[in-house]
Amino acid sequence: MQRTAQDWIVLTELSNNDAAAVGITMALQFGPQLVLAPLTGMIADRVNVRRMLMLTQAIMGALAMGLGVIVITGVAQLWHVYLFALLLGIVATFDAPVRQIFVAELVESKDLTNAVSLNSVSFHAARLIGPAVAGVLTAVVGAGPVFLINAVTFAATIVALKLIRVSELHLQPRAARERGQILAGFKYVKQVPAIVVILVMVFIIGTFGMNFAIFTSTMTTMAFHRGAGEFGLLSSVMAVGSVAGALISARQSRPKMRTIFLASLAFGFAATLSALMPTFETFAISLTLIGFSSLVFMTTANSFVQTTVKPMMRGRVMALYMAIFVGGTPIGAPFVGWIVNQFGPRWGLAVAAVAGIAAAAVCGYWLVRFKSVRIRYSRTWPQLRLGFAGDSSARELATTEIAIIETEAHKSQ
Repeated sequence: MQRTAQDWIVLTELSNNDAAAVGITMALQFGPQLVLAPLTGMIADRVNVRRMLMLTQAIMGALAMGLGVIVITGVAQLWHVYLFALLLGIVATFDAPVRQIFVAELVESKDLTNAVSLNSVSFHAARLIGPAVAGVLTAVVGAGPVFLINAVTFAATIVALKLIRVSELHLQPRAARERGQILAGFKYVKQVPAIVVILVMVFIIGTFGMNFAIFTSTMTTMAFHRGAGEFGLLSSVMAVGSVAGALISARQSRPKMRTIFLASLAFGFAATLSALMPTFETFAISLTLIGFSSLVFMTTANSFVQTTVKPMMRGRVMALYMAIFVGGTPIGAPFVGWIVNQFGPRWGLAVAAVAGIAAAAVCGYWLVRFKSVRIRYSRTWPQLRLGFAGDSSARELATTEIAIIETEAHKSQ
């Protein structure tokens, strides 16, 4: 909610519909992920994660309250929003890997895959549903109260953390304090090629494809000449697609590489379709496909990485994952904002389309280049089979080999 209201006032109140200003705001908020991720991941592997979460949530709530006050009182300037975005980004960099680790302490090991999937669905659905709520509230009560409402929600989170029965937590092994722990995290990731491929895909799509605040706000104001109410409607429609994607993702018994590949490809085609839509109504409908494909991609990629890593490495690996996923925004958001300013909002969506297809191409190349590929034909339709080869214990040790496309020629006699 905060990010959406923040980007809206930057675009419509504190600048003259400057998409680049929105990009700068996003860059300041997500940039700390790139710089601080190795440090925050190491800290997450060491600290009491429940207490750390209570601290980060309290600070983020205070920041939301502060921004809400200066907006309501009418003293907010563009540089104020830049500063609050940067501070929020710094705190969120410490919060993200700790939240990922905490999931593993809430459930028994046999339920970890499902818990990780549900957490990922919750996180990414919120990224799409939150803007819908914020858009409607911004139109009804204004951006300032949205920030204050967001501040109050942090209190609920802190109370929930406080009420958790600590004696029933499944505490994970913590990393010992020793030299070279940050470098060890990078070395660990390098040894698992499947994770490297996923991180590359996440960087491409997260950097150039998932700048939803820029796409929906500029298409609303520049392409269709609508206001905050219609902006909220577009976010709501995208959220409908995200809910459908969440249901599909939650049904998976375990995350699969084929789902990541197909979701990336679907995202590219969905963004292409949205860029070509001639009316506000058809554009809104097309956003359901973007919401669906993006949530399936994000959820499955997140779950795959989390369920593959060793417990003592989870904080560092997930910090790297979040740095690549969110930290690419300082690169992509200003670039997409510049594209929109120069060529129009539809070309911003074209960049997202290219990102989705390029990420799928990276995955496809890796599968064809390094994995055995066979194509199974039936009489009427070619069948492509993608799935895991390897047992669950291998996945726990992060040594699972991924067999992605299996083919076998069948000819009728």
